[in-house]
Amino acid sequence: MKVKIFEGISEVLIEVAFALLPLLVFFLVFQIFFLKLPVDRIKKIIFGFLFTYLGLVLFLHGVHIGFMPAGREMGKIMGELPYSWVIVPIGFVMGFVATFAEPAVRVLNKKIEGVSSGRLSQNLMLMTLSIGVGISIALSMLRILLGIPLFYFLVPGYILALILIYFTNKSFIEIAFDSGGVATGPMTVTFILSIAVGIASVTEGRDPLMDGFGMIALVALSPIVSVLLLGVIIGKEAMDDTA
Repeated sequence: MKVKIFEGISEVLIEVAFALLPLLVFFLVFQIFFLKLPVDRIKKIIFGFLFTYLGLVLFLHGVHIGFMPAGREMGKIMGELPYSWVIVPIGFVMGFVATFAEPAVRVLNKKIEGVSSGRLSQNLMLMTLSIGVGISIALSMLRILLGIPLFYFLVPGYILALILIYFTNKSFIEIAFDSGGVATGPMTVTFILSIAVGIASVTEGRDPLMDGFGMIALVALSPIVSVLLLGVIIGKEAMDDTA
């Protein structure tokens, strides 16, 4: 069977071009009227745009022909295991590892370490977010197995987050909600979501549309709670001293 590796890549080329074109136009406008950067800097920035374009094309095309199909098939195999409970710890491990590989998470953690003068290290933030996302994926797998409605997790989770806000430094609040956004990156959305849908499709009594989706909502919530808990544990002095 011949695999059509480049099938559909033309659509990806166009989509990524339309996504990056506004950013390039904004930069050129600022360069002409405000920035006035030297030619050497302009060359490096243009090369950066080209590498970004090629990287996004390769990644998104790889998602379509590799990540998503592989995730669905893995999910179907795991959903048919005789000991179905094993997908809960597997979910934790996948969430933990996926967060380690998430580029946006590492960028955010580097910024946090710089702004906090090293008091909040990249490793500490990475472990906090990885554990939080791992727990959320494990809960998502448990939800698929037991058929628990999504709001049974979301409502208590956000109530807990609102309570924690009153016990932590305000700097952790901003970091927490930004962390919730970066944790829902391409690794989690493309691969682990496909696995969840695959598991729901072969689990008796489960609807892939109703039970397979909703995982990303939990992934967005878990870093918020985990970072707020970190703020409570560390104490207000950790960020107050950096002001």
